[in-house]
Amino acid sequence: MTTEQLYSEIKKKGSMLCVGLDTDYEKIPEYIRSCRRHPDAILEFNRRIIDATAPYCVAFKPNLAFYEYLGSDGLTILERTVDYIRLKYPEQFIIADAKRGDIGNTASMYAKSYFETFDFDAVTLSPYMGSETVTPFLEYPGKFAIVVALSSNPSSVDFQTARKDGKPLYQAVMERMMEISTPENMMFVIGATKADKLKEIRSFCPDNFFLVPGVGAQGGSAEEVIAAGANSKGGLLINSSRGIIYASSGKDFAQAAATAAANTARC
Repeated sequence: MTTEQLYSEIKKKGSMLCVGLDTDYEKIPEYIRSCRRHPDAILEFNRRIIDATAPYCVAFKPNLAFYEYLGSDGLTILERTVDYIRLKYPEQFIIADAKRGDIGNTASMYAKSYFETFDFDAVTLSPYMGSETVTPFLEYPGKFAIVVALSSNPSSVDFQTARKDGKPLYQAVMERMMEISTPENMMFVIGATKADKLKEIRSFCPDNFFLVPGVGAQGGSAEEVIAAGANSKGGLLINSSRGIIYASSGKDFAQAAATAAANTARC
């Protein structure tokens, strides 16, 4: 998918919403768990959430930790979830929330895994080991590396806001990543709880998409994010996970998720 196609979807739906599929078996409604065996319950939950929220979002983001801990069953669920989105909602942008960060052949294999085996549109990456962790992901036309720059967790200040040559480290990271990429293959993670920084970040990064987690359960405001961080075409994917997929624990969970999605990240 190109940035123009993504911009087009945002305009068509009037939404910048990305729904995070951080599916925890223990939080799935008892209604689903009681009538499906363990792996099937997760897949069934995902499918119903996807069906309910697809009209109101432009992207889905499975968090790989919630699938990998289940071993081979989890990877099968992940693959079938991606296949389901591709089949029923081909206009959706699909992000692997993996936060991988390695070099050489390892990075190349990660890129092959997410872009070829699983057919994700993008993958989140940790840049701590340098630009070599990212370059293999830039070799796939229509695919995106999403580099963590300024995250929403409180301890992000341990490193991300440290000064390097008079600039915060996250800015140095972003500027280096922009040197080796284009807005057609690079996005950045900027946490919604850092909305006060978004306007400043837009000043030196006007064209790249930002993936913005932290809306909803983590306390970030979609309205503040859009006001501070949108560019002339939008340029934001605003993620909400728990606030949408666990909007209800009852039989109405899918409708509740649809209602929550419809009221989040409108533009």
